Amino acid sequence: MMKPVFIVADNILSPIGSTTAENFDKLTQNISGVKEHQGGDRSAGPFYASLFSDDHPLLNNQSDEYTKFEQLLIASVTDALKNSGLDSTDPKTVLIISTTKGNISMLETDADDLELNHRIALPTSAKLVAQRFGFVNQPLVISHACISGLMAMITGMRLVQSGQYDNAVVVGGDVITRFVLSGFQSFQAISGRPCKPFDLNRDGINLGEGAATVILSSKQQKDDNIQLAGGSVSNDANHISGPSKTGEELFFAIDAALKNAGVEPAAIDFISAHGTATVYNDEMEAKAINLAGMQDIPVNSLKGYYGHTLGASGLIEAVIAAHSLKHNTIIPTRGFNELGVTQSLNVAKELQTFPLTACLKTASGFGGCNAAIVLRKS
Repeated sequence: MMKPVFIVADNILSPIGSTTAENFDKLTQNISGVKEHQGGDRSAGPFYASLFSDDHPLLNNQSDEYTKFEQLLIASVTDALKNSGLDSTDPKTVLIISTTKGNISMLETDADDLELNHRIALPTSAKLVAQRFGFVNQPLVISHACISGLMAMITGMRLVQSGQYDNAVVVGGDVITRFVLSGFQSFQAISGRPCKPFDLNRDGINLGEGAATVILSSKQQKDDNIQLAGGSVSNDANHISGPSKTGEELFFAIDAALKNAGVEPAAIDFISAHGTATVYNDEMEAKAINLAGMQDIPVNSLKGYYGHTLGASGLIEAVIAAHSLKHNTIIPTRGFNELGVTQSLNVAKELQTFPLTACLKTASGFGGCNAAIVLRKS
């Protein structure tokens, strides 16, 4: 018998808030972190993104011990642990870190030598963060394009379900640098304005910085702890950057996640989509949702508030989805006006409040990877 898995604590650290409560409150007020930034160190020209201020109090560590990326992870885990009552030194607790880029920005600033090779490696960051909190088990790193956050949650869920661990602290984060931004600019995926997920006039993404933590446990601490009921991943092997033309493979992940959770599609109250606002991603997601027969279920994308936070996106959006269930509130899709996909889709345009029980969270990424999880009230 598989053990149930509950989200017993969480945090979101973003440009619009340092706690989950602050973030959720800002979303209900339609406040976004996405704004225009002048080029400077990151770009030759102006661009839209959700970025931390240079003087952010949680990211202004003057010591050389931790990079900005590592400071993000540490600040997020600190807040989540504070609210969990969990002992991070417990041998039945594991740390899982999700990121797509880690300290890749050091390529821009540091000499290319053996020291850089060691410092830039993801296991180095993972070890530093684990030591900071006294985790005794070797941390795991999940770096699998833009499904990293959901895949880290699924990995934690399976480790807890199997009894290998009682608790999993899952944290994800990424920072936006010239290296990262230029990569997306090189294949013209960046919008020159605030992004418009699923909209007729969508033309690309905004990037964003952020971190999020979920603490998964086999022991329910409170009556309102949300259950991570199931999850699955798939790969469409279509193209290094272009998603599937049919949406079938994301549908496979959705279908498997629902079955893993023992939940029928009709029991899902809303879908938190990946919704990057690129022409091809949104079309593919719409097709997958229709293949699942879920086209009438309200769907939202949070990219208009956070931008695409890469390795943190799945975690940030899953935490908001969990709190949407708690608050019986569906956050609208900022930037959406008119449906711009070929398939029928019920995109949430305004704040909706009614009884909610379960939601589906999806993600897709470069290389054709897809992931889906099911969250529900216990």
